[in-house]
Amino acid sequence: MGLFKRMELVVKSKANKLLDRYEDPRETLDYSYQKQLELLQQVKRSTATVITAKKRLELQRVKLQQNIQKLDSQARDAVNAGRDDLARLVLERKTNNTIEIENLTTQIQEQEIEQEKLINTEKKLSAKINAFRTKKETIKAQYTAAEAQVKVKEAVTGISEEMADVGFAIERAEEKTETMRAKSAALDEMVELGALDEIGGDDEIERELRKMKTTTGVDDELAKLKAEMEK
Repeated sequence: MGLFKRMELVVKSKANKLLDRYEDPRETLDYSYQKQLELLQQVKRSTATVITAKKRLELQRVKLQQNIQKLDSQARDAVNAGRDDLARLVLERKTNNTIEIENLTTQIQEQEIEQEKLINTEKKLSAKINAFRTKKETIKAQYTAAEAQVKVKEAVTGISEEMADVGFAIERAEEKTETMRAKSAALDEMVELGALDEIGGDDEIERELRKMKTTTGVDDELAKLKAEMEK
């Protein structure tokens, strides 16, 4: 694999990871749902346009039909007046109107067919969108629940890692506590034995007085012993 091809692959891989990190499927579903609603609105507008056009054609046909009735009356009046030429002209207009009515009828039928197609499309699309909306909300709820579970498990994992440090701290505290207790017990024992007094419990004067008392007592005992032996 060439260098540029590998670079392209790395860039695409990084981009996919970045997109996957920031992509929220709930937002994607909502966006898709919104686009479908927009498409449905377009179909409805198209249906309304076709219906409006058909109505206009129907109004034109009604006017022509009313005009034909008027032309029939004019043709009779012309014949009664002995004006066959005028009656022929009136009948020609009637024929043209009849032909136009037939054309309008054909267009109206075509519009009705198109209208029916659009209405069916609208119904199918509406049903599809409703089904998609239900599915969308279900998936969103499932994703939200899964996301919450992941966060809880991540929190538990973090707590587990921190608990190891906490356990170590507790162990160290217990060790130090036992050490302090042992030291305290040792000091108590030394106090009872008078070791602390010998080490630094008395000042210099007390030590000298104790020495003097000890020396005097020994001298007295020695003198007493000598006196007894001389007797």
